[in-house]
Amino acid sequence: MLVVEDEPALAFRLQQVLEGAGFAVDVAYDGEDGWHLGDTEPYDAVVLDLGLPKLDGVTVLQRWREAGRAMPVLILTARSRWSEKMAGFNAGADDYVTKPFEMEEVVYRLRALIRRASGHAQPELSCGGLRLDTNTGRVTLDGVPIQLTAQEFRILSYLLHHPGRIVSRTELMEHVYDRLFESDSNSLEVLLGRVRKKIGTGMIQTVRGQGYMLTDPES
Repeated sequence: MLVVEDEPALAFRLQQVLEGAGFAVDVAYDGEDGWHLGDTEPYDAVVLDLGLPKLDGVTVLQRWREAGRAMPVLILTARSRWSEKMAGFNAGADDYVTKPFEMEEVVYRLRALIRRASGHAQPELSCGGLRLDTNTGRVTLDGVPIQLTAQEFRILSYLLHHPGRIVSRTELMEHVYDRLFESDSNSLEVLLGRVRKKIGTGMIQTVRGQGYMLTDPES
């Protein structure tokens, strides 16, 4: 997740709330830095303020879309005029929240945007007896709740958004850790081992030389 917001207190609060909701979060405080990160990193979604220094949010979004960056973008702004909202939508925004806003609403909207971007219309993701309620973050296996750490949740959530698809090691790491986190070469395998123990060893397959794939072993 990328947050582009020039108000430090709001940016910090958004980062805290989104990390608490299970996302790995990068923060940019001006339009130039935000544009660069969004242009070079594979984010699942972006929270973008319009009134940014150096480069305004509409221009940032236009440049991303012109470059073919298709990640969902949720606009945050203090601007309430319809013409300004239309400018954001015309630039390629997917959703819009006007300041002041409820943090929980931002989380729910982002979860919905990410879910739809990966082709899921319903809030519940599933693979066999494994279920993830994207609204609450609750994970169950055959109806029994599973307790996951934040990083374990990110792994399982990403794989559940893309069941049956091979996810490369690099892609999975990019969605588990933020860009400033220094992980050793074995940390992802350790986390995957913990997740496998909690959901059953047959659900996450290692595809040699390619990555990992979540499947229903009974299908």
